[in-house]
Amino acid sequence: MGLLKERLFRLKSANADPLETRLRRCLTTTDITLLGVGHMIGAGIYVLTGSVVRNSTGPSIVVSFTLAGIASLLSALCYAEFGARFPKAGSAYTYAYIGVGELWAFIIGWNIILEHMLGAAAVARSWSGYLDSLLGNAMRNSTFINMAHFDASFFADYPDLIAFAVVVAVAIFVALGSKTSTNFNSIFTLINMIVIVFVVCYGFTFADFSLWSGRDEETGQPKFMPFGLNGLLAGAASCFFAYIGFDGLATAGEEASDPSRAIPLATFVSMSIVTAAYILMSAALTLMVPFREVNPTAAFSDAFASRGAEWAKYVVAVGALSGMTTSLVGSMFALPRCVYAMAEDGLLFKTFAQISDNTQVPLNAVVVFGAATSIIALLFDIETLVEFLSIGTLLAYTIVSACVIVLRYRPTSSEGGITEGNGGRIRNWVPGQSWLSVPCPGAMVTWSVFLMIIGDSGVSVIFATGYARTMAGAIGSALFALVSLASFVMICLHHQNKAPVSFKVGVFDDHW
Repeated sequence: MGLLKERLFRLKSANADPLETRLRRCLTTTDITLLGVGHMIGAGIYVLTGSVVRNSTGPSIVVSFTLAGIASLLSALCYAEFGARFPKAGSAYTYAYIGVGELWAFIIGWNIILEHMLGAAAVARSWSGYLDSLLGNAMRNSTFINMAHFDASFFADYPDLIAFAVVVAVAIFVALGSKTSTNFNSIFTLINMIVIVFVVCYGFTFADFSLWSGRDEETGQPKFMPFGLNGLLAGAASCFFAYIGFDGLATAGEEASDPSRAIPLATFVSMSIVTAAYILMSAALTLMVPFREVNPTAAFSDAFASRGAEWAKYVVAVGALSGMTTSLVGSMFALPRCVYAMAEDGLLFKTFAQISDNTQVPLNAVVVFGAATSIIALLFDIETLVEFLSIGTLLAYTIVSACVIVLRYRPTSSEGGITEGNGGRIRNWVPGQSWLSVPCPGAMVTWSVFLMIIGDSGVSVIFATGYARTMAGAIGSALFALVSLASFVMICLHHQNKAPVSFKVGVFDDHW
């Protein structure tokens, strides 16, 4: 039993040379920044914005995107710290292996693989559907007439050959090498950014600031925040998923020329660009047309058409297709590298860790998982795919953030395995050291992080389900909040380690 526990929770060594790799270190800060921008901004801005404005926030979506951007930046900076400290291809998988052990790393690793596979397949389906809508559903109708369609509820209505072909094409570019695939991504990202600048600048020429001021005649609510604070916060939760993709930046760490500088800088710059783009695009939309007239599925095209600029829908279409292409490239770029990292550690078949001599990419992982992704895109619809994405993504973000704290308080060790410094030990001035100290430095911090997650989750569940309005719910939320606060205080009562790091997120230093 002890041997099983040791194997399930053994940690990956953090003392090996972080720059040693069999992959090619050829990516610049600009390459990684554009990879992050392309992966995050995708087509969500063209699709998500209209739905959130119409149903949740109204013009206050600009505040929702700001709040979501701040929350995403905090999580992204945790990835940046790990990416600068351990520039390996596995991203959250590798960080979990170093921080909390093999079992959690295995779970997170498969979460990431499924996230990228399902995300890529969903984007490919959206790409195909968007192009087909511009062609009057000609491809869909042709497939129904000339081929069989599916009646099973878990399949799409018809096999999407275009989505299949798009995934295969992107996988080929990824197989040609990291520099080739990032150059391909950069071209389409720049096209998308040009379209975004056009939409913002041209959209503001139609701006009517009376749509943001005064009160709504029907509801009496402020025009800027017609759904109130609850709608604004609900919109922020929806907008958070528009930022998914920043974890792909850390995946490129093993191929970055200077990861200790490139990963943190690319993370901050890409998050800033994406947040600014979301805020400006949503502001332009809500200043062009009243929020009740926004089309949830074609917000910008319809907004320009209502202002007599119907031709602009073709410009928007170019941006949307470019955005979906870069989002697909981001997922397909990260997918084989996560597989490679797990295979190299022995948690997947070793064949997936083989590197091509010509392109220095994990070619077997690209081929096998690219083929699996293309089949998923061929057979399943978007709704079925998206349902599986959210929980796994949030779990990975939570584990990485927790691992940053755990690693900060883990004692450093020399090459001979001797513990050095006070890292993870209780501070000298804290009373009751005899019962607060534990034989293994850092263990109390790990348990405190675990309890803090439980406390925060408990409060969130109570408020999300509406039980906070009841007496039992109020007491429960207070108890969970107390557990979370006590755990946070317990963490602060310990010394951080003094390991030198090139980038460190947060404002609290170990000077007490």
